[in-house]
Order: sequence, then structure tokens, then C-alpha cells
Amino acid sequence: MYHSFHPGQVWLDTAGKRIQAHGGSIFYENGVYYWYGENKEFTDPNAHIWHWGVRCYASRDLYNWEDMGLIIPPEPDDPASPLHPSACMDRPHILYNETTKKYVCWLKIMHPDGTQSETVLTADRLLGPYTKVRVGLRPLGMDAGDFDLAVSPEGKAYYFFERVHSELICAELTEDYTDVSGVYSAHFPRRCPPYVREAPAHFQRGGKHYLITSGTTSYLPNPSEAAVALDWHGPYRELGDPHVGDDSRTSFHSQISSVFQVPGQTDLYIALADRWLPNDMELSYPEYAAAFESRFDPASTDAAAWDAFLEKYPSENTSVANYVWLPIRFEGDRPRIEWLDEWRWEDEAGQKR
Repeated sequence: MYHSFHPGQVWLDTAGKRIQAHGGSIFYENGVYYWYGENKEFTDPNAHIWHWGVRCYASRDLYNWEDMGLIIPPEPDDPASPLHPSACMDRPHILYNETTKKYVCWLKIMHPDGTQSETVLTADRLLGPYTKVRVGLRPLGMDAGDFDLAVSPEGKAYYFFERVHSELICAELTEDYTDVSGVYSAHFPRRCPPYVREAPAHFQRGGKHYLITSGTTSYLPNPSEAAVALDWHGPYRELGDPHVGDDSRTSFHSQISSVFQVPGQTDLYIALADRWLPNDMELSYPEYAAAFESRFDPASTDAAAWDAFLEKYPSENTSVANYVWLPIRFEGDRPRIEWLDEWRWEDEAGQKR
């Protein structure tokens, strides 16, 4: 049994198997925590396997997790399906709709032609079965990348997503949470990767809205950025990298996936992140940042930087990815994430903030 968090170390479920819930979130219901995410157990870039569905785990203490199985299984017999193992399915997020009494799951799908879309599914139970209700959705006519979903206390839902290689969008959802309504705002415009903000993680604290985002360097880690606003649609004030003492400029070799506010605790937030490439932590962010800029900046003429980078680029074997869960502390309205080799949320709950 576990009695504490050990960021960056291999995390096993109650059956002794590596936990597979990447790009994930936690859903709290009836006294139980449910952690769900991408199942990467069979991921093999040489065999064209990107995922093996969405897996969910249950816990009552946040440390020890029981495997509840695949809540959205892959569809290996249908090459055209967004759930085929070769399809680049990422970052599942689930909301519960109080009006329709449905659980609504959104999935990001990257297509071979470089475009990106969303698949939306619904279920009567958190653990499924889920039924696809939208496939190939291009919200607002845009290519939609990494995203987060959130609901206001009044039940209105919002969808934060990266408009691919451009800016971050906050879009309002329809009443059933399965589509965008057409109302949206745009934030953090950037020229190109690696500076474009992706992997948005939204949370609320003290009447304010926070976003923590990563840069855009594929599975390679980069500096995070925090921002705060008084309204869902901003304007957002940028606060800098929340990772304190991170000399590597890699967000402690991880990428944010979501922020979880522990129920029943007034001011306890946990940053959930993936360490996608634990075997390649010696790679230098400044080196590959320049390579990404040379690849995606239309004004760049330095093609050699990208070619040189590709020679060193690690195999994307994310089946061995680990997790970096750390508490978010605050200095005024500024979130701060410090490295801890081991910590307990019960101890953090007692901290004065």
C-alpha cells in the first residue's frame, strides 16, 4: 500500500500493475475518487499503436488505485474509427450534465493529414458504456488541440482548447455539453511552437479563474505558464512559470494534464502532470525549442536545426510514462509548484496559505 505520493516514480495499482491513466483527470463521486486517462500499456510507435482506450481507477485515499477497467475500449477492427489503436487519441475529459443526467466525454483526435478534431461520447454511468454522439467535430471550424472542460456552479460548461499552433480558445458549450454554442474568446496568441500554449488546465480559487498551460514541443517537456482572470473569458494576466526552482525549464520534466481541488478541503489543489519520457531527461529544452521554432516559424530559414534535432529525437514509447503530482501553493494570487520527493495531501491540507 501507498501512504504518500512519490512524484516521478513508477506508480502501481492495487493489483501491482503500472497505472495507465495519462493526460487524465480525477472525478469525485459518492465519496470515491475516479482517475481516468489514456491507456498506453500497449503503445508502440513501431507497431502504430498510440493508445488502448480510456482506463479508469478508483480510490478512497488518492494513493491506492483499483483498476476499474476500460471505460472506453479501443476499436481495433475499425481502421476508420477515432478509437482505433492507431488513431492519435489524447486527453479524455468527462463532465456530468445535471440536466440530461449524462456523463459527457470529449476526446482529442489527431489525424494523419495534420488536422485535429474532437470525438464526443455520452453515458448513463461514469464507468460506461459510452456511445459516440459526435465524430470529426471541428469546434468553431477550428483545428482543436489539447483541451480542458469545466463547469460553473450554475451548470454552464466551458471548453478551453489550443487552436492548433496559434492561440488558446475559451468556448462555451451547448446545454447538453456535446457541442460548442458559438460564443468564445481568444487568448495568448503566439507566433509558432514552441511558444504556443497547449495542455490548458483550468481551476477556480477565491473567485478567480486560473489557467496553467504548457508550451508546444510534442512529448518533450517545456516551461509552464500560469495566468489569472476574473471571468471565464478573461482577460487573463500572465504570471510566469509556476514551477519554483526548475532550472531545467521543463516543469520538472513533466506536462500538466489537469488541476484537482480536493473535495472538503478549503484550499488544496493538486497539479496532475505526466512525465512522458522518463528515460530521456537529459535532453535540453533550449536545444529543442530552437528546433521547433525553426520547423514551425514561417520566417525561419534554419532547416538544419530541425534535421539535427530529428537525429536525436527519442522514441515516443509513452507506455513507460510516469506521473508527477505536486501540491499548488500560493503567494497572493500566484500559484507556486515546488518539487517534493515525497508528500501527503493530508499534511498539505493543514498548511496555512
